[in-house]
Amino acid sequence: MTSRRLLIPLFLLAGTAGGAFAQTARTTDQLSLRFADGIVAIVEDQVITVDDVRHEISAFLPQMEREAHSQAEFDQKLEALQDSTIQDLIDRVLIIKEFTKDDKKHIPEAYVDTEIAERLNDQFDNDRSKFLAYLRARGKTIKDFRKEVAEDIMYQYEIQEQRKSEGTVSPVRIEQYYKENKDQFYQEDSIHMRLVQLTHNNGDSDDALIGKANSILSRLGNGEKFGDLAKEFSDDSRRSKGGDWGWQKRTDLLPEFSEPLFALKKGEATSPIVTPNGVFILYVEDRKYAGIQPLDEVRGQIEHILSQQLSTQALAQWKERLRRDGYVKHF
Repeated sequence: MTSRRLLIPLFLLAGTAGGAFAQTARTTDQLSLRFADGIVAIVEDQVITVDDVRHEISAFLPQMEREAHSQAEFDQKLEALQDSTIQDLIDRVLIIKEFTKDDKKHIPEAYVDTEIAERLNDQFDNDRSKFLAYLRARGKTIKDFRKEVAEDIMYQYEIQEQRKSEGTVSPVRIEQYYKENKDQFYQEDSIHMRLVQLTHNNGDSDDALIGKANSILSRLGNGEKFGDLAKEFSDDSRRSKGGDWGWQKRTDLLPEFSEPLFALKKGEATSPIVTPNGVFILYVEDRKYAGIQPLDEVRGQIEHILSQQLSTQALAQWKERLRRDGYVKHF
């Protein structure tokens, strides 16, 4: 057991069973069969094709194949993904139209230039040959790509404007949400922990390490900061951060560490803890006790939750209006 393993939460992230139940070519063939003429929808004066949908969903297929437990499950998820992607592409056209019909709105060319430069760097490592190969694979020109980038900016602008249009959440709604959802704000015992680990690197005996640990505790008692002492003495991987391991729940730690640590108050340190990996001193930087968090501690969190809910509802209603007022023909 290493010093790092002592802090690994006592649960395992199990891999998901399932395999590549279908190849990408097969999944896109299924899409072609649904829309035999290659046209998925017409929105205003723009055609959305099977190829448009393929391009949008291709990045998600490998993960879907890995996570699916059966062919039937994969096919069901694939069809749902196709349908949601088609709706997103329809909404995108309508939202961009909403931007362009306002003569006062304009995307400066410099914004487009900056976005293109960032994409070339992030997606193509500033390699123009890779970029041009990507365009050829999609059957697009540089002019098409520039138009696509400009429309992406328009789309994001309209979405952000809709989100910003929502008013602030009233204190009454925050308090009501808290009363109705108190269980949501239950917290376990947790401690913001720092540690010093002393190892047998120099052949020191346990007794020698305990003596060194007691010397560190004496300096802590004389007013020195634990983080500074950890930087000076600790052999653990977070020595440079003052032995700071952040917030730990009782269940995150092995009993030989959690029992002495959770018996302490803020600002206290354990006596030396002897393990096969050396001697440890654990320190309570801060702590939270089990129970429902007070409203004042979670007010900001609740406000964010309610703001997100309002924003999501408003966005959905706005999109519904655009669909109702626009021309959309499904195939």
